[in-house]
Amino acid sequence: MICPFCAHRQDRVIDSRESKEGDVIRRRRECLKCERRFTTYERSDEVPYVVVKRDGRREKFDRQKVLEGLIKACEKRPVGMAVLAQVVDEVESVLADSQDREVSTTVIGELLMTRLRAIDKIAYVRFASVYRDFQDVEAFLDELKDVLQRRG
Repeated sequence: MICPFCAHRQDRVIDSRESKEGDVIRRRRECLKCERRFTTYERSDEVPYVVVKRDGRREKFDRQKVLEGLIKACEKRPVGMAVLAQVVDEVESVLADSQDREVSTTVIGELLMTRLRAIDKIAYVRFASVYRDFQDVEAFLDELKDVLQRRG
C-alpha cells in the first residue's frame, strides 16, 4: 500500500477486521517511514454492475462517485462518514442481491433517497433537488410539502 501522507510503499498491518457480512476486510496500517496510520478496505472482485444513465449511456458502478454525491448532500449537516459509508454498503448489497448486472440510475437514486430521508431531511431534499432535476420552484415546493407531511 502507498501511504496517503508521504507516498512511502512500506507499511505494517496493525489490525484487521472482517465486516459483519464478511464481504469486506478493514485493515488499520502504519507507514514505516512517517509512522502515521491509515485504513484500507479490501473487497473481492466481482462482475461489475453497469449503471444505465438517463440518456442510455452505460458505465461501471462507482462506489466512490455515489459516496461523493451523498457527501455533497450532507455538507454542513450532522451526518457522519460512517453513516454515509453504511448507506452505500446497503445500496451495494441490494445491487449484489439482484440477478441483473445492469441497473438504472433511477433505481440507485431511489434507494439512496429512501435511506437519506430517514437520516436527515435537509440532506434528502438537497439530494432530491439534484437527482430529480427540479425544473421550477413549484416542483421543489411539492417535494418539501411531501417531506413535511410524512414527518407528522
